Amino acid sequence: MDPEAVTKALNDFLTGNVTTHIQQGPKLIGVRVWIPRNARGTMRNIDDLLLRAPDGHLFPLKRVATLTPLSGQPEIMRDDLKRMVAVTARISGRDLGSTVKEVKSKLASSGVIPSNVLYTFGGLYEQQQIAFRGLTIILIAAIVLVFLLLLFLYESFRVALAMLLIPLFAVAGVYLGLWITRTEFNITSRMGMTMIVGIVTEIAFFYYSEFSDLPASDDRFILAGINRMRAISMTTFAAILALLPLALGIGQGSAMQQPLAIAIIAGLIFSLPLVLIVLPALLAMFQVNAIPSITRRKHRGVGGKI
Repeated sequence: MDPEAVTKALNDFLTGNVTTHIQQGPKLIGVRVWIPRNARGTMRNIDDLLLRAPDGHLFPLKRVATLTPLSGQPEIMRDDLKRMVAVTARISGRDLGSTVKEVKSKLASSGVIPSNVLYTFGGLYEQQQIAFRGLTIILIAAIVLVFLLLLFLYESFRVALAMLLIPLFAVAGVYLGLWITRTEFNITSRMGMTMIVGIVTEIAFFYYSEFSDLPASDDRFILAGINRMRAISMTTFAAILALLPLALGIGQGSAMQQPLAIAIIAGLIFSLPLVLIVLPALLAMFQVNAIPSITRRKHRGVGGKI
């Protein structure tokens, strides 16, 4: 029998042969056909594999070939002069964070890994943690810069603190929105959380600009919300409607930006009661009744009246 024919038959038996493809979403998945595992698990099974001769009769492989097991060349990998074994895996049907959390809990169980063996998580998880740390620094820097800007504009620590608490509460609302929608807390959702700090602060500007222009009275906190409710609502709902297709996953490639859209929409939904109810309560609690005339002049702009 031709040795090339024997080799091809063995490859089909042991590694399989892709005979057709099926479509799964945008991908074509190959269908590999090969013999059952129990027919190729041992050397004796391979010796007894039946081959077909040119005349059509079947004969075992051991009649025309002698199998000799060979051990591969050992390879020792080192990292920082320490022996290292890379264990890789592919995640399917779940997010990276929950998978790594479960793996850590399993490895922390007694007896799974010897005490003298150290392990670290690399790959995509390591890159994700590096990105998370960078985005956390950006979020903290955004909060600090917003507070300094408010302090510069209004020259009042109480006003700046009251207005800064609103985007911080909205950030907490982002966590709740991601939990309700069962959305993964990933890099894009962290970006949306950072954007919420600036968006909600801008909405709070609408309220406080009206509040500072009204004459001092007990109804000042309520009147400012009534006067600015239409502008705040229109701004909020317009942004929500613009992001709604992304949040619902409509359109090609929208799944990549879906956590970003959900995070921003959750923050905007929470911003309405925060700006119209919580912010007046904070201003009243901090006893903010008036702002200095120089601050009012700055806030009115160049063409305003003093």
